[in-house]
Amino acid sequence: MTFATGLAATLNSFGNAGHPTYDVTVYVGSYRHGKQVLPVHGDRELQSLLASLPGATHVTARSDDDALLAGSTQAVMLEGRRGGLSLDSVLVRGRWMRRTGEVVAGTPFLRRHGVRLGDRLRLRQGGREEVVTVVGETMDTSDRLVIGGWPTVTALKPDVKPIAYHVRLRGGTAQEAYARAVRAADPGLSVQLSGSNSVTGTIVGSATGLTLMLSLVASLGVFNTAVLNIHDRRRDLGMLKSIGMTPRQVTAMTVTSMAVLGALGSLLGIPLGIAAYEVVMPRMAAGVDITLPSYMTDVWHAPVLGLSALAGVLIAVLGALVPARRAARLTVAEVLHNE
Repeated sequence: MTFATGLAATLNSFGNAGHPTYDVTVYVGSYRHGKQVLPVHGDRELQSLLASLPGATHVTARSDDDALLAGSTQAVMLEGRRGGLSLDSVLVRGRWMRRTGEVVAGTPFLRRHGVRLGDRLRLRQGGREEVVTVVGETMDTSDRLVIGGWPTVTALKPDVKPIAYHVRLRGGTAQEAYARAVRAADPGLSVQLSGSNSVTGTIVGSATGLTLMLSLVASLGVFNTAVLNIHDRRRDLGMLKSIGMTPRQVTAMTVTSMAVLGALGSLLGIPLGIAAYEVVMPRMAAGVDITLPSYMTDVWHAPVLGLSALAGVLIAVLGALVPARRAARLTVAEVLHNE
């Protein structure tokens, strides 16, 4: 249970971090009747237009262009951002870019090229060359992606144009209504709404289901132990009842003995569960070539551990409750008849 609870907490954090911080993506260009339609507004006009539509609170422009990495035959994808970081990247280490010439990249990119934070890269594009410094590591899974601010991108390609605008909406604003307003404002724009991440939802749901299933299995294990224990001690219970032990006292005795078992299970199970989590979770992240930030893996806190310990006792008590009540209803005559 401890392992499953930690796994569910990390996957839940991963799922929430994977959700985009924007609600609508507006792409430059659209197709109507099989023909491409270009926007009637310019770049800056489009960003101002999208920000002025009802419900919009923030607009980030995004560009995607290829560039050559010096010392490598691989072309990298240089992504530019203007208007903030309202996208779905998650920072693992380091910091976001603040000045011209600073970039961030995903774990796969850093591992493939042997790059560390603070290292410099030389990018070439269209006869121009710029030296950039890697200041942050993100949770992006692409081994080609490098993200920079707009001044960094325009220094390498002065005529760069956004291919999309990511829009954050005010709470309560319908995405469909904003999309209709965008199409009405400029027919050369296409709109994509941000939906829920079904894959992440499935993973989180599976981890939660695993936790509940293990709780049920643990309760059934205690139930079976309590049943066998009572069956082996029927004679002792009969003797105790013959000298005046009440059914309530029999129930309390049985439940208490199982509660002690639950407490011992907590003392042993919690450290073992944490140890299993520390072994398995890094390998899971490495399997998909990502590095999880510390806030996603720092799931063990005093309140959580306290609840886990109480859960062990509670499971033991619940598992022993039914057998204990059955033991309390045993009569002396029934016990002696079985003997």
